[in-house]
Amino acid sequence: MLLRLQLDDEFSGNKDMSVQNSPETSVSIKEGLKKIGKGKRPRKDTYDRMLALAAHSLAKNKHEPKDLWQEPFVPASAWRPCADHSDWNPIEENNGYILVTANGGMNQQRVAVCNAVVVARLLNSSLVIPRFMYSSVWRDVSQFSDIYQEEHFINYLTPDIRILKELPKELQLLDLEAIGSTVTDVDVPKESEPVFYLKNILPILLKNRVVHFVGFGNRLAFDPMPFQLQRLRCRCNFHALQFVPKIQETGALLLQRLRKHATHPGSLDHYLIGPFAEPHLKGKVGHAVKASRYLALHLRFEIDMLAHSLCEYGGGEAERKELEAYREIHFPALTHLKKTTELRSPALLRSEGLCPLTPEEAVLILAALGFRRKTQMFIAGANIYGGRSRLTALTSLYHNLVTKEKLLSASELKPFMNFSSQLAALDFIACTASDAFSMTDSGSQLSSLVSGFRIYYGGGKMPTIRPNKRRLADIFMKNNTIEWRIFEQSVRKAVRQTKHVFERPKGRSVYRYPRCKECMCLAE
Repeated sequence: MLLRLQLDDEFSGNKDMSVQNSPETSVSIKEGLKKIGKGKRPRKDTYDRMLALAAHSLAKNKHEPKDLWQEPFVPASAWRPCADHSDWNPIEENNGYILVTANGGMNQQRVAVCNAVVVARLLNSSLVIPRFMYSSVWRDVSQFSDIYQEEHFINYLTPDIRILKELPKELQLLDLEAIGSTVTDVDVPKESEPVFYLKNILPILLKNRVVHFVGFGNRLAFDPMPFQLQRLRCRCNFHALQFVPKIQETGALLLQRLRKHATHPGSLDHYLIGPFAEPHLKGKVGHAVKASRYLALHLRFEIDMLAHSLCEYGGGEAERKELEAYREIHFPALTHLKKTTELRSPALLRSEGLCPLTPEEAVLILAALGFRRKTQMFIAGANIYGGRSRLTALTSLYHNLVTKEKLLSASELKPFMNFSSQLAALDFIACTASDAFSMTDSGSQLSSLVSGFRIYYGGGKMPTIRPNKRRLADIFMKNNTIEWRIFEQSVRKAVRQTKHVFERPKGRSVYRYPRCKECMCLAE
């Protein structure tokens, strides 16, 4: 059996993820640590010593560092959104039609959609509303209109490109593969520059009037990229893609229950939940109780991520066999590469910061940063590898943990069940709107897009905790001997350095780092 935790079962009303402070349901730190690793011991008690030190520190310290819920306001607030402005004329010529069937989960597909918009403009062509590929990993049949507002997408981007809901009838019967119009990720190198599309794709488009991209994962470079095309990327991601009312309304309920007693919407609510940002606040004006704030933690520790990472997580031979079996089914190319190429060892990958943080490492970081035990924490993610025991460290140190499954009723969640992308949209809303956001893997698309949204619309008031996994790996290597005070200082220094405000580095994603002249304007 796969060692996985179905959050919708474990953390629903029947099996509550949060640990209340009542005598009947509370789990003491000592008892919680005893439970870590029962049955299969996925960590072999690697961090028991550090977790005990963290528990002692949390019990003793009542005050949080002043900058814990802040980012450097002055330099961060100097940047403001301006991707909504375009300085070009609509396309007059039409070289043909671009079809895209995007793979991956919701966040990968979102990136593919915006890259497709840019390619359509680059090739002076019309874009057909993208389709989403069914995946054996995500198992979701959701299409574009199930997640995003189709009409808003079409209308908002009208000054930039022409978007159709389907191909013209005379092209619908064409066998695109037979005529050479189907282009897969094998045909397009990763992060290809615009010149590649002009040289290799445009001739196909001019000849057949249609090109169908299948997959289209990370197939467009970020640099070099003409100014207006880069801005179009940001306009698509931050402005044109809005969730459908069903998702917005349920997202509003989620935020309402996370922010008890709030009398005004959050700074990003309008962009995330649209017209549903205000109604749930009616009748709360003048309420004297302070609104709750919350930390969102994206715990990227699902089996697909772990299998793809080629790292090891303390589960010994049983874990290695299980992850290898998963790779053979879902990542056959990676399995073949592993068998035919000498790859870096799991230990070397970890030392280089290439492995996702484990739940134990994540909670130790939060404790070292100074988040108090009573911090309300929203956990995003599903199917945590290793089962409930893998979360024992987290639930033992922090009692006020919630998920969407805990905050929303079964009837409220029912329209989204078996639609992983739509559930991911709810996580996206809760993470993006949070008072502070922490990720465990900076390479995760959800974490990347969430942090980018918080930069673009946050006005210098939306702190994000990004792990420098290489530096943290060095710190965790000393877990058997390091004093808590030294560990705390080292972690805070490593995280503080990631909060520096800087312009997007060359070649990096504008979705993650929108502070650049194409997407945001810097005040003089």
